[in-house]
Amino acid sequence: MYAIAVIAGKQFKLSEKATLKVPRLESQPGDKVKVDQVLLAHDGKKIHIGSPLVPSASVSLQVLQHGRDRKVFVYKKKRRKGYQRKNGHRQGYTLVQVEKISLSKPRKTAPKAATPKAKTQEEA
Repeated sequence: MYAIAVIAGKQFKLSEKATLKVPRLESQPGDKVKVDQVLLAHDGKKIHIGSPLVPSASVSLQVLQHGRDRKVFVYKKKRRKGYQRKNGHRQGYTLVQVEKISLSKPRKTAPKAATPKAKTQEEA
């Protein structure tokens, strides 16, 4: 079973018991996070594709730790002008583990009853 979900604005392919790095979340290590933005889900038999989201599908995650990625350098230079700039950036991330992918069937609702129209002055 796997799902494609949106976490912090990015799409990730999630499978149960998998560990992955996502952009930093505002939760503490040990917290549980529920993601409702599921774009696609596969339950082993059928693929459920959302338009844009799969109804009543969710993924539960557990936050393991926070960290910062390796440093990425940005170097700017303009030749023959003496202009050079070097800058570094470390992106923050959250390490999460997928606990459960739940895919419940949507309930069928009864059609709404028609409301009687109000009589206009012409009909009265």
